[in-house]
Amino acid sequence: MSPVLRIAEMGTRYAPAEILEGLGIPVQRAWLRDTWGAWSEEKRCVVVAAGLSRVQERCVLAHELEHVLAHDAGCDGTLRTVRQERRADIEAARKLVAISDLAQVAQWAPDLFAAAAELDVTERLLQVRLSDLKGEGWPWRATLKIAG
Repeated sequence: MSPVLRIAEMGTRYAPAEILEGLGIPVQRAWLRDTWGAWSEEKRCVVVAAGLSRVQERCVLAHELEHVLAHDAGCDGTLRTVRQERRADIEAARKLVAISDLAQVAQWAPDLFAAAAELDVTERLLQVRLSDLKGEGWPWRATLKIAG
C-alpha cells in the first residue's frame, strides 16, 4: 500500500513506522542525551532514543514523520525551528488521535492518563491534541503538567 494512502488511516490505526518504511526512511535507535528523536535530512534517517516504550516510540515517529513530510532541515533553536517543532507536534497529534476515537474514549475515561493509554499515545501528545481543539483540556481538566 502506498505511504500516501496509509496516512489516511488516522487514530489508533495510524502507523508512522510503516509510513516511514514505505518512504524508504530508515529508523535507527541510539542513546540520545536530550531528545527522544531526530530527523536528519542530510542522512535521510530518523533516530529515536533507545529504551522508549512502544507508545513513546510511536509518538516520536509520528512527530519525526511530520518533519520528513514538511522537508524540515535541522533544529538550530531559531524561531523557525520552534515553529517547526510546534507544527510537527500538532500534525502528529491530529493523526494519532482521531476525533471519533477521542469522543468515544471521553465517554468513560476518568482522566487524561486513562484516555492516553486507550488511545495509544503519550499524555503529552494527547494534551497537544486537546489544546489544538481549543477545549482547554476537554473533557478533562487541563491542570496537569506532563512531560514526554
